[in-house]
Amino acid sequence: MRYNSVVAALPIMLACLCTKTAFSQDGAKMKYGKVSKEEFNVSFPKDTGAHAIIISEIGSSGFESDGSMDFNLVYKIHRRIKIVDKMGAGRGQVSIMLYHNDKSEETVSKIKASAYNLENGQIVETKLESKDIYTEKIDDRHTEKKFAIPAIKDGTIIEYSFVKTSPYYTNLEPWTFQHAIPTLWSEYQVSIPDIFEYVQISQGYEPYAEKTKSTSRTTYTFRSNKNSTGATETGTMDANINSWRWAAKDLMPIRDEKFITTTDNYVNKIEFQLSGFYNGTYKKDYRNTWPKLMEALNKDENFGVAMGKNNNFMDNITDDIIKGATTDEEKANKIFNWIRSNIKCTDKRRLYTSQKLKTTLTEKSGDVSDVNLLLVGLLRRAKLDAYPVILSTRENGYVYPFYPMLTNFNYIIAVVDIDGQKVKLDATHPKLGFGKLLPDCYNGDARIVDDIGTAFSISADSLHEIAITTVSFSKFENGAFSGEFQQQPTYLGSYGIRTQVEKTKKEGYFEKIRKAYNGEVEISDTELDNLEDLDNPVLVKYNFKIKSDEGAGDDVIYLNPMLGEGTKHNLFTAAERKYPVEMPAVFDEIYSMNLQIPSGYAVDEMPKPSIVSFNENEGQFQYLIQQVDDHIQLRCRIRFTKATFTPEDYEPLRGFFDMIVKKQAEQIVLKKKKA
Repeated sequence: MRYNSVVAALPIMLACLCTKTAFSQDGAKMKYGKVSKEEFNVSFPKDTGAHAIIISEIGSSGFESDGSMDFNLVYKIHRRIKIVDKMGAGRGQVSIMLYHNDKSEETVSKIKASAYNLENGQIVETKLESKDIYTEKIDDRHTEKKFAIPAIKDGTIIEYSFVKTSPYYTNLEPWTFQHAIPTLWSEYQVSIPDIFEYVQISQGYEPYAEKTKSTSRTTYTFRSNKNSTGATETGTMDANINSWRWAAKDLMPIRDEKFITTTDNYVNKIEFQLSGFYNGTYKKDYRNTWPKLMEALNKDENFGVAMGKNNNFMDNITDDIIKGATTDEEKANKIFNWIRSNIKCTDKRRLYTSQKLKTTLTEKSGDVSDVNLLLVGLLRRAKLDAYPVILSTRENGYVYPFYPMLTNFNYIIAVVDIDGQKVKLDATHPKLGFGKLLPDCYNGDARIVDDIGTAFSISADSLHEIAITTVSFSKFENGAFSGEFQQQPTYLGSYGIRTQVEKTKKEGYFEKIRKAYNGEVEISDTELDNLEDLDNPVLVKYNFKIKSDEGAGDDVIYLNPMLGEGTKHNLFTAAERKYPVEMPAVFDEIYSMNLQIPSGYAVDEMPKPSIVSFNENEGQFQYLIQQVDDHIQLRCRIRFTKATFTPEDYEPLRGFFDMIVKKQAEQIVLKKKKA
């Protein structure tokens, strides 16, 4: 993340202004060190399995003078937590991220932390010592201040507070009201002088207990440098302070569930982005439109300039790479394959380059931004219409589409126009094919970094994944069926296979299949085709032998025709759900089976055919089975037409999969013919 100070754009105002305003915390529910015995009995009946409970957390952000000619953003926090058991002790590990550049830095001060234990009816406090606070370097721009609160055990109450001071006006701290543990009280106050304007973006399903806005009048006093006589000059200006306060109480925890991009999309929280400020004479907008944000990115030496015309080192290598290519697709494919094969990615995700692109090329290593911006640079050198695309990965959360909040984005891919089609490219994964992205990138709104920030949707609903499996039971001898298995997994499944085979070889992959059968199926003559064709799915083949589930001696044979490929458990176990169901892709799974009825046996029972639709045309389950002469043929298909479903769809979706589990568990019963 990058923070940009707007100090340089405020010369007129800052020459005569500075502030000494302090912020009050109206309605504060706790005082530091004032822990009562009653708090040790705190519980949360709606979540009796909680390992920790936030008793209260209070935060504030506002502007204060830095003592000379500028403003600082000051963020204060005070949090008190009950540790229920050892599984919640991690709440006592606290880290504070700090940013710095060559000219200024964020700092943290007034760190206080204590643990309180009830011993023999008395509250015993153990304080954090300053020697136990340490700093860890994260990268060239970020450090973390860390500490661990001592003396934590079951039933301990911990609390901590600190003040974070930032010279970067773009870094107005967000606030999250809802956490993975219950929260009894959470409040946040933000006070902003009217010379600054911020966009506020709020989200969440839980209502606020309090939500207020107030305006006050404040006199700002600014001190200038000494004049020719050696005296310090001061000036004052009255300004309006706009203050907002939000408070929430008794918040249920929000935890990860299956088929959810990230809980961060649904927690109660509020974020801010600087949109404008007054420089003393007129209002100046600050990246408040997509074109302005794109202009800033394209002019940044660690983004657009990094791919610019002055980087002549790219020319010769591009000519060598595309030698012999005659079409735009061939050129793009050659460049993509060269970078994917020759540049190792560290998988660190950021929007700006971590080093010069020439260094990435010579060292053959870089972060995601380094690799994919180099890809764009080479594509442009080949006279192809290519651009970076900024997006937010699924784990990072959704992008707010109506306002250019750069902090929402955390990943870069490339897009190249080939015959009127925008082809998406990510060269950071050595097993990922041309025009392919991993599911983590399919998260909805993205932006092409062109002049206007063209909207570019990369949604899971546009990613269609097909798996085709064919099984043939061809022989029955000595109480066992033998046959052939062939499967073309989805492309994403194939990517996983390729990654695994690189680590464990083919033998390791098939050994995993053997273990999955739990000794019930023997496999032989194993094959894996198309491993090196990264643009297409692999092909899995093997022969199998499965001992039938016999009943009543040799007279009756029970056989599940799905050969372990059925859905064994419902994917949705929770009784209810507040949040959407977000599958990583639109899936279509087709299973075909052919069974030759053993000589001397006849069909006694066979599952009935069934076709069930979900929400009319949004999904379908087919189970089509029939006997044709001495063969039983089955075609089973689970097909969806979309990947994302509303919370209202959850209950019927759960019922839909219940039906699938039961149907795919049904068996064929063969009975020996009477003589």
